[in-house]
Amino acid sequence: MDILGYLLDALTPLNLALALGGVVLGTVIGALPGLSATMAVAVLVPFTFTMDPAAGLIALGAIYTGAIYGGAFAAILVNTPGTPSSIATTFDGFPMAKRGDGGLAVSIATIASVVGGVVGAVALLLLAPPLARVALAFGPTEYFWLAMFGLTLIAALSVGNTVKGLIGACIGLFLSMIGVAVVGGDVRYTLGMQRFLGGIDLTSAIIGLYCIPVILDLVATADPHLKPSAQGGLRTAEGLALSMRSKFNLLRSSVIGTVVGILPGAGGSIAGLVSYSEARRSSREPETFGKGNPDGVIATEAANNATVGGGFIPTLVLGIPGTPPDAIILGALLVQGIKIGPTLFTTDAPVVYTFIWGLLIATLLMLPVGLLIGRYAFASIASVPKAVLAPTVALLTIIGSFAIHSNVDDAQLMVGLGILAWILNRYGFQPSPIVLGLVLGSIAEQGFVQTWLIGNASGRIPEMFFGRPISIGIILAALITLAFPIWADWKARRRKQLEAAAADQDDAGAAIAPEIKTRDVAGIGFAAAFVVLGVAIWMGASGLSNLGMVFPRTIALVLVLFSVLLIIQNLRRPAGPAGRAPLVLDGGARRRLLLGAVLLVWVFVLPEIGFLVTSFAAFIVITAIADYDRPPLRTWLMWIAAGAIICTGFWWLMANVLLLRMPAGLLF
Repeated sequence: MDILGYLLDALTPLNLALALGGVVLGTVIGALPGLSATMAVAVLVPFTFTMDPAAGLIALGAIYTGAIYGGAFAAILVNTPGTPSSIATTFDGFPMAKRGDGGLAVSIATIASVVGGVVGAVALLLLAPPLARVALAFGPTEYFWLAMFGLTLIAALSVGNTVKGLIGACIGLFLSMIGVAVVGGDVRYTLGMQRFLGGIDLTSAIIGLYCIPVILDLVATADPHLKPSAQGGLRTAEGLALSMRSKFNLLRSSVIGTVVGILPGAGGSIAGLVSYSEARRSSREPETFGKGNPDGVIATEAANNATVGGGFIPTLVLGIPGTPPDAIILGALLVQGIKIGPTLFTTDAPVVYTFIWGLLIATLLMLPVGLLIGRYAFASIASVPKAVLAPTVALLTIIGSFAIHSNVDDAQLMVGLGILAWILNRYGFQPSPIVLGLVLGSIAEQGFVQTWLIGNASGRIPEMFFGRPISIGIILAALITLAFPIWADWKARRRKQLEAAAADQDDAGAAIAPEIKTRDVAGIGFAAAFVVLGVAIWMGASGLSNLGMVFPRTIALVLVLFSVLLIIQNLRRPAGPAGRAPLVLDGGARRRLLLGAVLLVWVFVLPEIGFLVTSFAAFIVITAIADYDRPPLRTWLMWIAAGAIICTGFWWLMANVLLLRMPAGLLF
């Protein structure tokens, strides 16, 4: 039977129902911060053991691809990546929603996700064996430089403030080093606390760094969270037209996502970041990225969904899982008695090709499912009163961070990082570079240490880092990406200068008046603190082995250098009024401080008193903090009833469906 013949097996009513149900369930799970694709696949694997192998794999693949897509909803509507793959979607998706284009953002995210998923699935169907060789060509050096390539996106995110962005990346890299070293097994920077032995959980950190600042700002003003769309609905036709105009960006990002997905351990996070960087570099209006440019959403969503099909290529052909969900699905294959390897496509062709066709069908089903869910999701989020929305989002952050490991420590860490991120963001240290460093840290360290080890043993360290052909190509791409935003900013300022002077002349080599910036006193203070942190990182590596010491000390040195550079940069500027008002003078400071205190108390008393009681009490208090309208008693009673239903519903879902050990404490 040829490849097309297996399509009929995938089109049976049972397989279609599993694909549809998996996409719906995956989309909903992916849209909830903390409930990742890995968790969704892991929980449902046991249910597939009694199924036909192909049917079980279709269900798991549909949940996986739906969860990756579902992360875009949270990224666009509440500025929190539902999954790590959607980090870059927040850069332009949330600004679009803020200005009233949330329906359009959801539409183009859905279209881009489907196109990217189809490209990845087709590559898996037709090109799996030859593309798997790409993964074998990448060694530790290439993985290190690939991580560095991802970090060059900081230049695109921090134009005019690049040094602060690079400092943020170093902080993220430091956070990724906490716990047991990925090479060598040294225990580092745990402060003697058992909770840090497992390191900083990535999903908890992402929720805290992105979502907590949004909640704090949400209660600071009476303004609506999202501006309702004047056109109404999802604006699917407009989204389709925009996607067609950006068809090259759409196709390029899908290919990037497929290729990056083939690389074990890279995943959708790196694919989204690389595609976003390339979309910005090639755009005629790069300065609009980060401010609500649809091309940013298209690039990210096409790439991260293409990694689903791309990730299955090394999983099925080489037995090397590209991502954690791939590893779980690989385990399900092995339990079913299916032998993984190059012969899989001949010995078990009915199973593997039926699964691939099912994955392709599930990807196509994302279009109607996503548009249907998105049609009501944006309208619902935009119409929910802030007094109910703020505590609900806060509850989701606590639940999401706790549910990852059924550990209250993760929720406490999430809140602490979130409050710190809000303070840093206020003074120009944005959370995105920190998250990038945290996401790429383990990949960068493993590649760096292994390359250093090989080079040190052979006496060829410079050659190992800078002499391999693929590495040279990645380095050149990183340098171009790093320099392009600076050049684009120069051109934009020059164009404005010429327009202001009404001068029709060639601007080649013309002088540009420097932008006058005053001294950032707060920035100097933070930079001094980061110098101290760098010294502490260096000293903390003293008792480690060479393998555990080399990367932390390298990052410590880089952090100190960038911090000193920031201090010198500001000391050379003229003194002037502070660029930002002191923290206590902010109009919503009292509400922000109250909310921060409530969140801290919530996560620390939760294990002592119990999840349900503390969550309901915190819900009511946050409702009071976020309320500006002073509604009548009847409305308040409705809000209280809604809080009771929401808290009880999520408690029941976690305890009885996901079978998590919910903190009981003195009460429940």
